[in-house]
Amino acid sequence: MDHFLYKDGALHAEGVPVAEIVAAVGSPVYVYSTATLLRHFRLFDEALKGLDHVVCFAMKAASNQAILKTLAQAGAGMDVVSGGEYARAKAAGVPGDKIVFSGVGKTREEMRAALLGGIRQFNLESEPEMERLNEVALSLGLRAPVTVRVNPDVDAKTHAKIATGKSENKFGIPIARAREVYAHAARLPGLDVVGIDVHIGSQLTDLEPFRMAYRKVAELTEVLRADGHDIRRLDLGGGLGIPYTRSNEAPPLPLQWGEVIREEVGHLGVEVEIEPGRLIAGNAGILVSEVVYVKSGEGRNFLILDAAMNDLVRPAMYDAHHDIIPVVEPETGVEQAPIDIVGPVCESGDTFAKQRVMPPLVEGDLVAFRSAGAYGAVMASEYNTRPLVPEVLVNGDQFAVIRARPSFDEIINRDSIPEWL
Repeated sequence: MDHFLYKDGALHAEGVPVAEIVAAVGSPVYVYSTATLLRHFRLFDEALKGLDHVVCFAMKAASNQAILKTLAQAGAGMDVVSGGEYARAKAAGVPGDKIVFSGVGKTREEMRAALLGGIRQFNLESEPEMERLNEVALSLGLRAPVTVRVNPDVDAKTHAKIATGKSENKFGIPIARAREVYAHAARLPGLDVVGIDVHIGSQLTDLEPFRMAYRKVAELTEVLRADGHDIRRLDLGGGLGIPYTRSNEAPPLPLQWGEVIREEVGHLGVEVEIEPGRLIAGNAGILVSEVVYVKSGEGRNFLILDAAMNDLVRPAMYDAHHDIIPVVEPETGVEQAPIDIVGPVCESGDTFAKQRVMPPLVEGDLVAFRSAGAYGAVMASEYNTRPLVPEVLVNGDQFAVIRARPSFDEIINRDSIPEWL
């Protein structure tokens, strides 16, 4: 569910007409719904009610300060994967003890900043990383709380580029080596081993891979406890998918995911951490774009928009589907026809949809890409010297620009000319 609905023939974001936002801010523009963000976060929180738990928003999905602050005020922790994301979380008012630091390539500088600023835990992914964190922690006279990310060799049955739990993926240590790796970690005086971490991928639409992974983690918990480790926390990752198309069968609900967690690890007496990102932010945002041209080609027609692959890269990178709808509601029974929907970037990959059935549109009409709140603005670039898309947050009947569109001068002036030129 989201809060982008037609009212009196016009698409609204909560109580604000989308066309009103475009008139004020220009196009293209990302628009987020506060009500949707909060509703989705609370679904996860309620799904684990009765369990000792923390819901950490996976910031890689959407990292604007206004979004982070909205979720933090509702009680969310944060899952970060870089020093920059850690700094963003802290700037948004998230306390260190609610920040989890994930990722395979943490640097000494990132470790130092997190240890000094406060951290809930580091999710470690390799033995060299253990050694490095141990050195940094000891140099500061601190002990770093850590989990070890285990790779359960479970096929998440998702896109190859976002699968993380198979043996050939770069993430974590093989679960078969967990005992020796945990024994090594326990011998390092700068580390405090608090739990186990697992994350098998993103955009999962089936609960069975979760169940298989968590069952392996539960078994490992018992084994590690028998070895003398105080396993008191399980980080179960995120990855629950969202319905990118209205015609597909809906993915499982957070409540159903929560039931799997209860069934597989609820008996262990551990604190549970989950790190949803896409399902909290995905349907909470849309990308609004204007039709620049309608072009007739040989055998097919093209809808050329002012948004491009640099603004929303998911279709080009993942062959991802986004529902695309007119901002003005089509009349009932209007004849629709297939058309290619493309952007202006000089790449054939700058194609959002091929032969998508759409109602008639003309130059100046607005369309909205649904489910664009996750991995949209955060993955945008200034390719072709196209300014980053502004972001707008709606709350009821009001809206605010939460990231402005930079001018060409601002973009160009970031460059430096060598003195010999």
